[in-house]
Amino acid sequence: MTHPTVTESFLPPVGLDVGDRAIHLCELDGERRVRERGKLATNEAALRRYFEAKPRCRIVLEVGSQSPWMSALLRSLGHEVLVADARRVALISKSHRKTDRRDAETLARMLAGMPELLGSVYHRGPQAQADLAIIRARDLLVRMRTRGVQHVRGTLKAFGLRVRSSTASSFHRVAREVVPELLQPALGFVLDHLADLEQRIREMDRAILRVTAERYPDAERLQQINGVGPLTSLGFVLTLDDPGRFAKSRTVGSWLGLCPRVQSSGDKDPQLSISKTGCGYMRRILVQAAHYILGPFGKDCDLRRYGGRIAERGGKAAKGRAVVAVARKLAVLMHRLLVSGEDYEPLRSAKNAAA
Repeated sequence: MTHPTVTESFLPPVGLDVGDRAIHLCELDGERRVRERGKLATNEAALRRYFEAKPRCRIVLEVGSQSPWMSALLRSLGHEVLVADARRVALISKSHRKTDRRDAETLARMLAGMPELLGSVYHRGPQAQADLAIIRARDLLVRMRTRGVQHVRGTLKAFGLRVRSSTASSFHRVAREVVPELLQPALGFVLDHLADLEQRIREMDRAILRVTAERYPDAERLQQINGVGPLTSLGFVLTLDDPGRFAKSRTVGSWLGLCPRVQSSGDKDPQLSISKTGCGYMRRILVQAAHYILGPFGKDCDLRRYGGRIAERGGKAAKGRAVVAVARKLAVLMHRLLVSGEDYEPLRSAKNAAA
């Protein structure tokens, strides 16, 4: 594909405000005056038809559900594309006169003036995104199972009945022993649904093991860490996609939202909760792994000792801080193992201190 010649020193900035049905665009000239406005249908054919005929330009759009395929398409047409971090674009969210047309112009002006303020969002490749979708789909089924179990327990409790303790996978069998004939029309189908969900979850577990063995051998190495299973290891590898894009391992914790927020002003520097930015699912399973490491079944290792020292400081939220700190350190450790290719040593820091 050949494009009309454009001076490389200046690429016209184009802002795209993407909606489910329409895309509003605004292009500026070298003096930051509006050169062109437009409106396209939100589909590949319309986007390709318009930007194939355009000279090479710099395009900015906010990260969203459709930004992966749009950014890939625009780059394939020869354009320079920046996917902006939505949290950075405060001028749009706080505007008192917010329209799709104005949003596109604001994005274009920010790209022309100070593009570094927009941030830059990294999109995974299609295969990694498809494999990660398996893990997300499994998570959805598990949450559906949890809601079903809660519904059955709550309904039985209203009739003075209780289901004995059991694992979530065997709950549908145990609950059938308790459900009376009166509640069969209400709960029978729910228990059948829970049995079907359990079968689907097991099938997805086998799919995750198969995908890990076929395409992600690095994820199997991460399972050397006590508390890191197939789900956590593969989810971490797919979420990062390219570990080399992090210059330092310690930045991974902040990228996943496991570092405290900072609002320091003057002589005030309050202690705040974690930022919770980035992938919420990955953050959640890392916290679950940290609970296991610090729990009764966790083995002795540097991570467990590190969390124990924080918990020993006492205070109302000491245990919670210890769990988050271990989750953050676990993310840093996993990234380091991916980058270095080394084997995991549970007590490496302790041995170095003793030496």
